[in-house]
Amino acid sequence: MTIIIAAVISALIVGIDQLIKYFVYENLHPDGNVTVIDNLFSLVYSENRGAAFGMFQDGTIVFSVITILLIGIFLYLIISKKFTGKLFTAAVTLIVGGGIGNLIDRLFRGFVIDYLSLSFFPPICNFADYCITIGAFLFILCILFSPEVRAIKKADDMQEEEKNDKA
Repeated sequence: MTIIIAAVISALIVGIDQLIKYFVYENLHPDGNVTVIDNLFSLVYSENRGAAFGMFQDGTIVFSVITILLIGIFLYLIISKKFTGKLFTAAVTLIVGGGIGNLIDRLFRGFVIDYLSLSFFPPICNFADYCITIGAFLFILCILFSPEVRAIKKADDMQEEEKNDKA
């Protein structure tokens, strides 16, 4: 049941992301800029042909392949139930939903539409980017504090001790 809920939420993230990007493209393309809160938050149309925050420009094919591989790995981890915690599921749901949202842009446009501009955070981002970032943060927390990860580490340590005892 958890997998179904995660899939539905990921699909909602993709839908929301694509809907926002459609409205941004239709209303701000090519050089639109709308101030939402003076000196704090604006909507700015931007075409990102690189990775996160515009780094590594013109790598659409490479980033598409990397995104597909990472989504596959995350889907495998959730389907195989190697990790079952809510924190892990939330992290994967956000990363997969955001990753697919940006992947759609890369595959069909050749670039990712960015539009969220904060005065204190220079890169222009989008909803999918924030989902991926929050998901990655939760994933790191999961790795650091998850009982499943500690159990795997403990089992690995025990196997290592057994090898050392036999040697």
